[in-house]
Amino acid sequence: MLVQTVTRAIEVVTPDLIELRRDLHASPELSWHEERTSDVVAAWMDKLGLWHERLEGTGVVAEVGPHGGPMVALRADLDALAVHDTTSDPWRSTVPGVAHACGHDAHVAALVGAAVALRELDQQGLLPRRVRLIFQPAEEVMPGGALKLLAGGILKGVSRIFALHCDPSLDVGQVGLREGPITGASDRINVTLNGRGGHTSRPHLTEDLTYALASLVTQLPAVLSRRFDPRAGASLVWGQVSAGHAPNVIPATGELSGTLRMLDSGAWHQAEHLVRGLITDLIEPFGVTADVTYVRGVPPVVNDFGATELLRQAVTSAVGPGAVASTLQSLGGEDFAWYVEAVPGAMGRLGTRTPDGPTYDLHQGNLRIDERAIAIGAGVLATVATL
Repeated sequence: MLVQTVTRAIEVVTPDLIELRRDLHASPELSWHEERTSDVVAAWMDKLGLWHERLEGTGVVAEVGPHGGPMVALRADLDALAVHDTTSDPWRSTVPGVAHACGHDAHVAALVGAAVALRELDQQGLLPRRVRLIFQPAEEVMPGGALKLLAGGILKGVSRIFALHCDPSLDVGQVGLREGPITGASDRINVTLNGRGGHTSRPHLTEDLTYALASLVTQLPAVLSRRFDPRAGASLVWGQVSAGHAPNVIPATGELSGTLRMLDSGAWHQAEHLVRGLITDLIEPFGVTADVTYVRGVPPVVNDFGATELLRQAVTSAVGPGAVASTLQSLGGEDFAWYVEAVPGAMGRLGTRTPDGPTYDLHQGNLRIDERAIAIGAGVLATVATL
């Protein structure tokens, strides 16, 4: 009875959910600036007659269902990326340099669809518990908007939390599940070296900063590979290196920045201290100094065993037993990790690839999703909240 009610409610509203997703896709907003997106979500909650409030800054929290007892929370993220939309879809981004290249527009539409179904269950007296709907800002920035919401008590009274994330490597109709770690930890490192520059004909009279910078670029990842347990899967990759403006001048300053990702939570908690110490050791022979900015990002998302099993049951009930797919742990960061450090929870991967169609990648401007995934995601989220 519950699943049939959820399915019917979502079927009726699916065209509207697709239009919602397209509207958000055309008007993306960056982290902490999701004003219009929050307004659109709030308008939907008004339409459904659900209690809701705007969070400080951006974001919306809503609730549905009977009071009393522990709640279940469902989360979607609101923000887009600083990426150019390179598609030719009629609903492509109208904001230069900003695009929903991670599928958050679909996440929002799916959670709104779940809200529709949960409201229908509640009106029929079939919703067994209260459900909190979290439309969270700023997932794409470190250490993520989840921390601010947690500090404000967003999980007060919540016993479990669930989320889905678009996965363009899985066919639509599949949901990837994994017990334990499903994402990686991700930190950002910026190093500025300073030293006495000079003419390239007299390097002995300088502190050869460019050489020191190049040594750090190659040696720090190499040394880390011997200091971390290989099973931690640590990967330091530099994305930006800059020093100097002339071929015959040794510069006085240079900069490099990158990300350190790993699979193991224990190693992540040790990483900053280790990295800072190694940088000091590696540059010491060159006589240069280093200013290190180490931004701790997010730990891995570790799916709780019991919550993952509930999500498996929800996928089986809402989509079918063949919809459950196994999935590997990735090195991508996701601030849903902060929620599951606070309460048991699980994140699944929502297939968005059209069968036999191209495989896209997240954070790329050409990302396209099969919009049938929105109704599937809505059904799974609504169903898991009732279990």
